[in-house]
Amino acid sequence: MISFSIDGRIIETTEGKSILETSLAAGIYIPFLCYHPDLSTTGECGLCLVEVEGKDELVLSCNTPVTPGMVVTTKSDKLKVARREAMEKILEGHPAECGTCIKYLNCELQSLKQYISEEEYKPKGKARLFAVDSTNPLFTIDPNKCVLCKRCVRACKDLRGVGILIEKTTSDGQRYIGREGTASAAAETAKTLADSNCRFCGACAEVCPSGAIMDKVELTKGKNRKNALLPCRYTCPAEIDVPRYLRFIREKDYAAAAAVVREKAPFPLVLGYVCDHPCEGVCRRGEVNESISIRDLKRFAVEHDNTTQSIKAVNRQLSGKKVAIVGSGPSGLTAAYYLFRQGHDVTVFEAMPQAGGMLRYGIPAYRLPKTVLDKEIKYLEDLGIVIKTDTKIDSVEKLFGEGFDGVVVALGLSRGSKLRIPGVDNPNVIIGLEFLKDINTGKQASVGKNVLVLGGGKVAFDCARAARRLGANVKMACLETRETMPATAEEIRQGEEEGIELWAARTFTRIVEEEGKVIGVACLEVSSLTFDEDKNPQIEICEGSQHNIPADTVIFAIGQRPDIAPNFGLNLVPNGLIELDPFTQAASREGVFAAGDVVNGASSVIKAIASGRKAAAALDQYLGGSGMIEEKLAPPQEPAKCIGLREGFAALKRVEDTLVPPEERIKSFCPVAQSMDEAGAIGEAERCLQCDLRLKITPIKFWSQF
Repeated sequence: MISFSIDGRIIETTEGKSILETSLAAGIYIPFLCYHPDLSTTGECGLCLVEVEGKDELVLSCNTPVTPGMVVTTKSDKLKVARREAMEKILEGHPAECGTCIKYLNCELQSLKQYISEEEYKPKGKARLFAVDSTNPLFTIDPNKCVLCKRCVRACKDLRGVGILIEKTTSDGQRYIGREGTASAAAETAKTLADSNCRFCGACAEVCPSGAIMDKVELTKGKNRKNALLPCRYTCPAEIDVPRYLRFIREKDYAAAAAVVREKAPFPLVLGYVCDHPCEGVCRRGEVNESISIRDLKRFAVEHDNTTQSIKAVNRQLSGKKVAIVGSGPSGLTAAYYLFRQGHDVTVFEAMPQAGGMLRYGIPAYRLPKTVLDKEIKYLEDLGIVIKTDTKIDSVEKLFGEGFDGVVVALGLSRGSKLRIPGVDNPNVIIGLEFLKDINTGKQASVGKNVLVLGGGKVAFDCARAARRLGANVKMACLETRETMPATAEEIRQGEEEGIELWAARTFTRIVEEEGKVIGVACLEVSSLTFDEDKNPQIEICEGSQHNIPADTVIFAIGQRPDIAPNFGLNLVPNGLIELDPFTQAASREGVFAAGDVVNGASSVIKAIASGRKAAAALDQYLGGSGMIEEKLAPPQEPAKCIGLREGFAALKRVEDTLVPPEERIKSFCPVAQSMDEAGAIGEAERCLQCDLRLKITPIKFWSQF
């Protein structure tokens, strides 16, 4: 260690450190612009000048190393004059008006101007007239705001190893930052970032101090920084670290990739089959060409995990507390897993003969093979979680009477419903959930030749596609337009491939019967569909649009509700769901918490898992635990900052889904989607922009933060 004096303070530091980085670390601010702690030093901006005792000239603090006994002064009249001169040179040609800039009040350059001088700067030099480039995905480039600090050049070349940004000069002597392979400033917009082999990592935008390179406003406005820059992770209800497990896949460490998923969800393989992947809809790669196939890569990783690395041995401190979980669907089993890991004795109660809830009884095998579900449930049982099937719980009070210290209710929505229209009592008008339950339990499920499914969500498509596999001709009709149907685009596409006919924007007035047999459904076309504050549909119909859709079997898949015993012991809200404190996950009876669809209404498997995690954390805290259920199962990893240049990176196409041909898959309930092969998985993982690397770049503190 060596010591020196700065503004009268004695500071200790290690040999080789510069005056600037040492002073900033000690909380002493020296203005700078071209300097960045993650980049090489140039000293070009001239703002970080200081006085050093024994030297006649001012020195640049960013590239002057500290020496023993050195005496440094950071504030003086001489320094004030020199820094203002440097700032005036930086601002030559820069737009004078800040108020119209999107970075106003959040701009490093603007902050520096205020620090160096309270007096207004008079524009010098001729104004720049470069074209603003908004043609590229993710970023807007405005060379007029560039201050030639060259941080972006160093970030692209030295930090990321891509090196497509360079300093250039126009024919009339104006300097600007351009790209390799372009002949002039005018040609910069003609050659896109994609053409220049940009990796779209965002490092240039992250280090730019003036807004010359910025994230597109429409992708970031009104969003939390992490949500905007790493949307795949922070759109995931369970916040699975997507870039991290994709990185492990690229490295062929599939056990570690599976472990990353398991850190947030105890059913990684189930998710690999049935997650509705909201992450893919917001993937920043999708702005470049096509989003990453995140769900299928999850499935690949777990299927290729041939070690026990992802399943860390449970080394827990027993709490002596007993916990009951009511319901063995995804939210209930998730809560059971995390509460067990916290040291509690956990028993799961399931009314049906087998565990799994809607994963088992609601999702057909063509989407989720039961062997996959059985494997993941067996892991929980092998840990020591007790699952009691054929055991319906009618009262939470009874559980406390049996010695349980806390309860998580995760009943799910196991009952379907019909519209109150004439004809619904006909035996050939059935409820979708009951139809699916019969199929999934191996019972004889028969339908006529012409089936009409009413509804446009996941359950409706499962019913329609299951009926198609039973040999029926199938139509679907729903209130929503095709564009606003609750089902995913993937479900709609696959359903139509299998021959299902969609009748969107319809409302239903009665079941049409003839001699006691169903012959169709009377409908009206919907011109407008909105929802009031209580989420009740407000429908406007087209006059004179009455028509019938022919069918001999009608399946209602229009909504679900919980099966809660009358004396269960918890307050319910008007729609029959459990009343819950949204902040604590606590129900009306002390010691009872709730999770999943019985609280939130029908949602997705990944949302149910996220809800189960919250309930587990809340109950653990109620029982005297920390409530901290975070796990680290994958090995620690510090990702490489250098990603390198790759020719044609932006054009790399998403791996194509491998599906059983429609004419084959409608013959059985075999899985529709096939797994990726290794080459396809690695290639797909390599398409990732690695957006998380940007969040690891050291943020610059403004002078007001010192």
